Formats: sequence, structure tokens, C-alpha cells
Amino acid sequence: MRAEVEWVDSRERLPEDGIPVAAAIAGRYAPEDGADERDPAAGLEFWLVRPMYFTTRHFDEDGREHRDCFVDSDGIVRPPYGRDGEDPITHWAYLPTLPGTTVHYLTGEEARTARAKALGEEA
Repeated sequence: MRAEVEWVDSRERLPEDGIPVAAAIAGRYAPEDGADERDPAAGLEFWLVRPMYFTTRHFDEDGREHRDCFVDSDGIVRPPYGRDGEDPITHWAYLPTLPGTTVHYLTGEEARTARAKALGEEA
């Protein structure tokens, strides 16, 4: 199976609230405390893709409120590109749907049946 990905510039449009997405993160590796100055990654720019979800309102561990932001599985909050904050999201894309379906989430009998169909097994 192939999935087409449509990347969206985060300066132009943001995902719906609560939607999981693939997010392209831009930033620069900082040297770690006590790290060897010859660390080849220190100071290098990066651009990478990670799964995140978008939310219109998020409170971090310190209680600080963030608006229209992307949050990863570690709770790291990242802003859309062009807004204040570190390691902004330049682009985002909806995650592909489950194989053979038009949805991202199934439970119970629907999950069992769809999975069996996608694997060519009897349900």
C-alpha cells in the first residue's frame, strides 16, 4: 500500500484541534553541559519529522498555557513556524488512515474485521 502525504505550511493553515499529525520540526542541536566541544552534532541545524498532535490550548507541567501548538509524546510543546518558541513546526501532514479504511481509529469488532480484511485473513 502507498500513502500520499500532503504537507501543509504551518504559516498558512493549522490542523483541527486534537488531531494527530506528522510534524516537520526545525531547530539546532545545542551542546550538552560538559559535552566534548568536538561533538559533531553540536550547533548543527536539523529538520526532522515526528508524530505529534495539534491543540488550540495546552497547559504544560508548570501550568503555563500554550495556544495553537503542537505537542509530542513527551509533552514537549512546539509552536507553528514564525511564532515565539524553540524548534518550531514548519509543516504538518495528516497521518495516513488505517489500511483499507478512511479512518484513523477503530475498536472492538470493527477493528478486528478491518484488520483481518487488510491482512487478507478471515474475520
